[in-house]
Formats: sequence, C-alpha cells, structure tokens
Amino acid sequence: MKNKPTLAKPKWIDEFKAFALKGNVVDLAVAVVIGGAFGKIVTSLVNDIIMPCVGYLTGGINLTQEKLALGGTGVSLSYGNFLQSIIDFLIIALSIFFAIKALSRFRAQEQEKPADAPPPATPEDTVLLREIRDLLKKD
Repeated sequence: MKNKPTLAKPKWIDEFKAFALKGNVVDLAVAVVIGGAFGKIVTSLVNDIIMPCVGYLTGGINLTQEKLALGGTGVSLSYGNFLQSIIDFLIIALSIFFAIKALSRFRAQEQEKPADAPPPATPEDTVLLREIRDLLKKD
C-alpha cells in the first residue's frame, strides 16, 4: 500500500487564525454588527417618531418629499432626503457621544476605586506570643 501524499498546512493559515481571533479583531467585528443594528434603530426613530413630530410642527411638511426641480427637464434634486440623512447622522453621532461619555465615566469610577488595602500589621504582642509558642513546641 502506498502512502497518500499529505499537503503541508501553509504557515499563513495559523498566522491568519491568530490574527482573526485576537481580541481587538473580534471586538471590532462585534462593534460593526451592533453598530449596523443600532443604525437601523436610530433610522427608525428618526423616520417613525421624530420626523412625524417635525412634520406636525411645520404644518405637515415631509422633508423626504422635498425636491428642487431643475427647469422643465424632469430632473430634480432631492434635498429633503439629504436633510433627512443629516438628521440621522446627528442623532447617531449624539447617541454615540453620550454612550462613550457614559462608558468613560464608568471607567473613571472604576479606576478611582482604592486598591484593596493591605492587611493590618500584626500587633507586636501577638508576634511575641507566637514566638514563645514556637519555642515551647521545640522543647
């Protein structure tokens, strides 16, 4: 029976595995996924809650429908969608700012906590009594 030839595993596979499983890369991947989901939540907040309130306060104006027609060509600039995107961005930026601010405050509080105090020194009389006890045990 002939031995089947084996292929050596390329060195880069182990290097890639070490890179991909590092804490920073995994943390970044989780942050991207959570950020994408958070963006959807904020977009829904803007579209479904904030913009209807803005529309109510401005007499029913829907920013996403606002356009600027360029002559009679049928071409228009949808500046309303652009304004909507700016509002989305500002809300996301503010949310991230407040989240990071809260996280920084939490970390600062954790660092300010005093380290565990060392145990108090044993009183001198206790040390002497222990020495006497140890001497008596030897005899």
